[in-house]
Amino acid sequence: MLAWINYQLTNNKGMTMQSRRCLRTAALAAVLTSVGLTVGCGLQQHAIVQHEDALAAAGFTVRLANTPARQAMLHRLPPNQFVRRVKGDTIHYVYADPLVCSCLYVGTQQAYDQYRSDRLQQQLVNEQQMAAQTYEDATWNWDAWGPWGPGYGPYGFVYGPVVGW
Repeated sequence: MLAWINYQLTNNKGMTMQSRRCLRTAALAAVLTSVGLTVGCGLQQHAIVQHEDALAAAGFTVRLANTPARQAMLHRLPPNQFVRRVKGDTIHYVYADPLVCSCLYVGTQQAYDQYRSDRLQQQLVNEQQMAAQTYEDATWNWDAWGPWGPGYGPYGFVYGPVVGW
């Protein structure tokens, strides 16, 4: 698309100024959209990679979809979600990743329990870090940031006087 717009701008001398502006705006919009999508996909892939590192650390094994038959089966599973497979007395948990590694993560009940335990432990660590990060600065003016709810000034939850409460 950008090549077509560039061609139109350079080879079409009879274009009005408004048409040229419109084409330039379209080109800018196309570039910004593609950059935004690329960044968004990169952040999502990073989160998936971290998730998959946690799976491997918990004892899940990686099985690559390295044949056409495996690729077809991989795409039939819900992406980036656990699926439970029961065969006899054996339970396996399967996590399909068709985008990042084109593979399955397969684990036993023990590996799944370890994964859940690790995630819970990480969540507790994150909450403890947040709780420990109280901001103690005597010169900081919290009131400059607006009302904080009941008990934090005359306005309560809203900006402006509370009427009819």
